[in-house]
Amino acid sequence: MTMKLKNAKIKILDLDLRGCLYLNNFSHSQRVALFFKIISRVGDGPFWYLMLAIVWGMQGINYSLQIIYLLLGGSVGTAIYKFLKHKTTRPRPYQVHQVIVLGERPLDHFSFPSGHTLHAVMVTIVLGYIQPVLLAAMFPFMVLVALSRMVLGLHYPSDVIVGALIGAAVAAMIIFVAPLLNIAL
Repeated sequence: MTMKLKNAKIKILDLDLRGCLYLNNFSHSQRVALFFKIISRVGDGPFWYLMLAIVWGMQGINYSLQIIYLLLGGSVGTAIYKFLKHKTTRPRPYQVHQVIVLGERPLDHFSFPSGHTLHAVMVTIVLGYIQPVLLAAMFPFMVLVALSRMVLGLHYPSDVIVGALIGAAVAAMIIFVAPLLNIAL
């Protein structure tokens, strides 16, 4: 690795740590920590399943094939983030830096990328595409889920950014491939 590349990597990791420390500092308030802990828990799936059920209800019972397609598409996101977590094995911030307060027990061992953020972005884009009226509830919640991962000391900003990018890419794939399979979203 060249010296320029090493220096760039060091700067990025330093910015990553500083961003994580800044956001994690908010968890020193018990109210803030509890708020983001609740957001994180609900962001594990309950909110997104509720939104999916609302879309199904709004679209009608004949929308069942599309719901199955959306669930299968979502599993692509899960497969990607699990593969990356096991390939990169990046430790979580609280495991490496003693000053970072752990605000929530992690669902798995590794930090990169943020699966919560990946799914939040993916579901928001796809369901927002299908029922734009739901964006008023989903978009702010998506942002809060992403923030919660850093405030709670579970992820670095780069984990969240890459999770969001993967989520957006998978959402675009789900939307793009649907007509090719004669699935009308």
